[in-house]
Amino acid sequence: MKIFKNPNFVKLFYAALFSQMGTTIGNMAFAFYLLDHFSHQPSYATLAELMYSLPTILVFFIVGVVADRFDRKKVAENCDWIRALLTIVLFAALFTQSIPFVFLVLFLRSAVTKFFFPAENSLVQGILSKEQYAQAAGLNQMLFSIFMVFGVGIGAPIYKLVGIHGAVVVDFISFVISALLIRSCHIPSSARLPNGKLNWKDISIKSSFTDFKDGIIYIIRNRLLSTLIFGFFIFGFFNGAFAILPMFTMKYELSPTNYEWYASLFAISLGFGLLTGSGIGTLVASKFKPYQLMILPIFVTSLLVFFLGYTNNISIFLALVFIIGVCLGPINIAIGGWMPKIVHPKLMGRVSGWIDPLMMFAQSLTLGLIAILFPKIVETVDYLYYGIAFIILIVSLFYGYTLPKLNKEFEEKERKSRKKKESIRKTNPNIHSI
Repeated sequence: MKIFKNPNFVKLFYAALFSQMGTTIGNMAFAFYLLDHFSHQPSYATLAELMYSLPTILVFFIVGVVADRFDRKKVAENCDWIRALLTIVLFAALFTQSIPFVFLVLFLRSAVTKFFFPAENSLVQGILSKEQYAQAAGLNQMLFSIFMVFGVGIGAPIYKLVGIHGAVVVDFISFVISALLIRSCHIPSSARLPNGKLNWKDISIKSSFTDFKDGIIYIIRNRLLSTLIFGFFIFGFFNGAFAILPMFTMKYELSPTNYEWYASLFAISLGFGLLTGSGIGTLVASKFKPYQLMILPIFVTSLLVFFLGYTNNISIFLALVFIIGVCLGPINIAIGGWMPKIVHPKLMGRVSGWIDPLMMFAQSLTLGLIAILFPKIVETVDYLYYGIAFIILIVSLFYGYTLPKLNKEFEEKERKSRKKKESIRKTNPNIHSI
């Protein structure tokens, strides 16, 4: 690929790779560590997952501002150095066995992580031509898909081989390599500071909140858009449940002695399912309306999640997980292809800025409920699957009732808009669209 002849892109690509590696390995190893050392308190593993998702809710309104207003190269590099420093603190905190202190360090490290990828992605756009954006986006998506498939599979063997402290050392090395790669990039100031040099004192929290308020008002007034955004909120419940429930299933029901291995297979099954579903969705997307690629797969997913709680066979469990991934692929493609069509280009950033915090809020809420319910109130994991299945079923029925009607209204509105523009062009032939 011609894109790999750009040395800055190659360095940033590998920086993102090592940064993601540092984040993934440590997070998964720590989950296994908690389940090993505090198996009588499974809520600890759930709370650890909360430490990764909660920071999004606290910093989401300023992340984009920092990436747009400050030196993007320094932001990305300093994120790595700060996370490397916090990883040293985490290494020491593990010796104290003070779980609250360890959770605090994990929370801070996750909060810093939220600033890395917007800055890094913005740098990538600044050093490539417009024709290469799609290639870069595809490569980045492939990178994250690989970690989705192999993330747990990497974390589990490293934890088994070198323990939690060794996994934390791998984290530290990964962040340092990422920081050095970013430092070695020679990126023009126009890409690093597209809005000119700015100081912290020039940033107004009020203006940041105003931008996000404009985004939510626009979402609420657009019924089709708000319905789709609601889908992201529901995906947050799904993500929260599947961040921890499979580990609980393996640890406490299906395979207590080899749960790390089977938790790895769960992630691999889901990841390959997503890749397969994405490929199928890409092939058939032009033949179906977006809502048709959503309603049936969501309904099927609800049934499959129910059977996850019902089955006691590991092979069947993993097969169901793969099929769930296949169902989720077309849903992601449908929403991703639909939103740009219904959102005004000037507001796309502000609308997109609401997606991650809404998902993280739902994910954090789910993890909090699981921490409270299991095992003190809900003694078996099966009932948690049944609850998630019921929520997804309600969403599929809601979408089946609303989306076809809202899509028809949207298409009618677009048709009238095109007719109006065509009428204007015929009346005023000297007016040309840009």
